[in-house]
Amino acid sequence: MSDSCNSRHFSWLMKSCFPNNQHPPPHHPTPIGTTTILPTGTTIAELPDDLLLECLSRVTHSSLPSLPLVCCRWSLLLDSPTFHLLRHRHNLLRLTLFAVSVSDGALCTASYRLNNDCSWKICSFTPANDPVFEHGCFYSLFSHSRLSVIGRKIYVIGRTAMLRCDTWTGLVVPRQGPVFPRKKFAAAVVGGKIFVAGGCARAAAVEEYDPTRNTWSVVAKAPRKRYGCVGASVDGVFYVIGGLKLGGASGNEMLVARGSRASDAAHVYASSMDLYDTVNGVWLKTRSVPGGGCVVAACATAGEIYVLSSHAVELSFWKFNGSRKSTGFGDWCRIKSPPLPAQVRLDSTVRFSCVGIGEKVVLVQVNGCIDDLLRRSGRIERGMKEGLVLVYDCVAGEWSRAADLPEVIRRSACVCVEC
Repeated sequence: MSDSCNSRHFSWLMKSCFPNNQHPPPHHPTPIGTTTILPTGTTIAELPDDLLLECLSRVTHSSLPSLPLVCCRWSLLLDSPTFHLLRHRHNLLRLTLFAVSVSDGALCTASYRLNNDCSWKICSFTPANDPVFEHGCFYSLFSHSRLSVIGRKIYVIGRTAMLRCDTWTGLVVPRQGPVFPRKKFAAAVVGGKIFVAGGCARAAAVEEYDPTRNTWSVVAKAPRKRYGCVGASVDGVFYVIGGLKLGGASGNEMLVARGSRASDAAHVYASSMDLYDTVNGVWLKTRSVPGGGCVVAACATAGEIYVLSSHAVELSFWKFNGSRKSTGFGDWCRIKSPPLPAQVRLDSTVRFSCVGIGEKVVLVQVNGCIDDLLRRSGRIERGMKEGLVLVYDCVAGEWSRAADLPEVIRRSACVCVEC
């Protein structure tokens, strides 16, 4: 079978699952003096799982949503780890950037492959029949959601609810929500599980989600209560980065901030990150961005944490060595800043989402208009209106501009999926 499968091949593949008794196979006469044993099975449905997986794993990405609709067996095979492994072996998986925007009763998405696509592809996830999708409550639950990725599935974590979106089939199903209601919190995947922290005034709890059991559990207490923080993970460590002070100080924080002024404490929150060792269940030494500033976007890729910080007069871009086995663990290095006007101070008016994709970091403007921000400061600029997408090559150390985010996708969250 060829490495690719077009629509004509796929139609034949689905039809061959069901035998047609009205049209028996043509009879081929057997030469005299020979004996031929004809196979009893004539359809693809009678193939063993390993051969069927080999066939199905070669279909094009556009045909994947049709596979689970054929039968329950195909649906189970699609969810098997072997199917994902075979598609990877056939070089059919691509690192894809997804931007997910929440509206009333729907999830609008746009996908973009850096090395393959010249523009964004707009699509939508199909919601399941569940009360969480009822008109009126959906937006309030997921308006400030965070995204996490396990395999090909995107988990949209809202205040008290969560959705699981299948990037192959487009199906959305509700999952168990966090124990504590959260808003503008940190989230990251470590070891196949989702960790969340911050965004909750009631508690400083760090929660862990097990996708196999569909359960949340409290695993630790954060040293600081943060709001508007960002999450990332490298080498088994969950990073809770930046944000504002939320509520009163916890016991650990009082020991650190004793004798400090309120402004100093706020500065510690905005430019620091707490490190939680998920394997040993302990908090490591808190790290701070050199030169201070306010962390406005961060992500992890290739064993390092990349942080965009906003200062009074400039923007700075840093990388933090997160490889615990290396001698340089914990070292900061300032790298080339994104090509944005120096007068731009990133705040609630203009927001960026930072995503690591292989050896690249993608900075996506998800809210606000830079042109309007500059115009209010007396400058007239053009070409940086909304939906700006900048790509940093971690190897070459240079920035480039990618296709702008579509206008229909605003106030979105971004994530990278191998699908």
